[in-house]
Amino acid sequence: MTIRPDAPDTSSEAAPGAAELAALRRRVSTVLTAGQILGGLGVASGIALAAVLAQEVSGTEALSGLAPTATVVGTAALSVPLAALMTARGRRAGLVLAYLIGALGAGVVVLAAVLGSFPLLLLGMAGFGAGSLATLQARFAATDLAEPDKRARAISTVVWATTVGAVLGPNIASPAGRSVAGLGIPVAAGPFVWAGAVFLLAALLTFALLRPDPLLTARALAGEPHSPGGHSLRAGAQAVRNSPMARLALVTIAVSHTAMVSIMSMTPVALSHHGAGIELIGLVISGHIAGMYAFSPVMGWLADRVGRLSVIGLAVALLAVAAALAGTAGPSHGRTALGLFALGLGWSAALVAGSALLTESVPQPARAAVQGLSDLTMNAAAGVGGAAAGLVVAKAGYGWLNALGAMLLLPLAVLAVRRATADR
Repeated sequence: MTIRPDAPDTSSEAAPGAAELAALRRRVSTVLTAGQILGGLGVASGIALAAVLAQEVSGTEALSGLAPTATVVGTAALSVPLAALMTARGRRAGLVLAYLIGALGAGVVVLAAVLGSFPLLLLGMAGFGAGSLATLQARFAATDLAEPDKRARAISTVVWATTVGAVLGPNIASPAGRSVAGLGIPVAAGPFVWAGAVFLLAALLTFALLRPDPLLTARALAGEPHSPGGHSLRAGAQAVRNSPMARLALVTIAVSHTAMVSIMSMTPVALSHHGAGIELIGLVISGHIAGMYAFSPVMGWLADRVGRLSVIGLAVALLAVAAALAGTAGPSHGRTALGLFALGLGWSAALVAGSALLTESVPQPARAAVQGLSDLTMNAAAGVGGAAAGLVVAKAGYGWLNALGAMLLLPLAVLAVRRATADR
């Protein structure tokens, strides 16, 4: 059976020949990269003014942080059901639905802003989190057909594409706000109008071009039949329990993401306490984002060249250095900026190496379920960490927050050393 680009998704795909496979790999990478740029643009443009919009709708600054938190909760809550859909119907179905839910969430946010309903705003932000989930799951989709010795580089290419949207997104917030002037829509809700449109475009692109489905094709290449029970959270958890390397990978992703979100979320507050203005805070966060995404190809190359465990070790070292720099910076804005840049680099190393290790450490039929479990775990942990970070800074200070972030790395370091030793 010849694979046709317009073939409908089924529970299986015919295995392509060598020439077809090479062309399919390039096609999948191109489509995922384009979708990642659009998805990242939509997420970043909306998140840029989420807290501002929440303050306007709720009427109090105390509730402004609940808007981005609702996005993280939505991302976590949708991880498992969308992973189940991908296991049953392929990456294309899951990614398209994620983008559509994200677009619907953006629309609900705009409606909530017009009506002045804070509960409705939080509901919309939770749905908006599906757009973020699509960008996370795209990195796993890049591994489906990648050659084993290039798997980390395939992940890093998709992660790198997020840089474009992450940089452009906040910069279009202002024109997006102006574009809704006179329409009865609050200016702070304008970016969500644009974000919804961008998500719809990403959904259309994925639906039209991500054919044949990479996950279903990978299943056909592996010669493994579809397992009806393999899409459950229980199946994913069992696969992780059965693999020490998968456990290490899951802990790596969750711990690094929690440490990064906790420290990063409170850095603007710490900077402002030491006299930094909005422009300087923006530069520091931009440097952090550059560390997260722009150098991911380097991390992918290293993970494929020197091994996943070595790059996980590098991630732990970078995150520890970041916590030390930022936590002891005090009024030194340059030291804080350097710490946040290192924080982004450490997160990038952990995400790329951890995602590659997780994918190759479990059986092919269970991969989508395990990947969904990974996104659930990382976002749930980061949600708790982000909420706790404000309390820690209020009670003990920014330095102690960084110290606690460094302490989170200790069990990860022990686990990584144990696995490296066991493999010798």
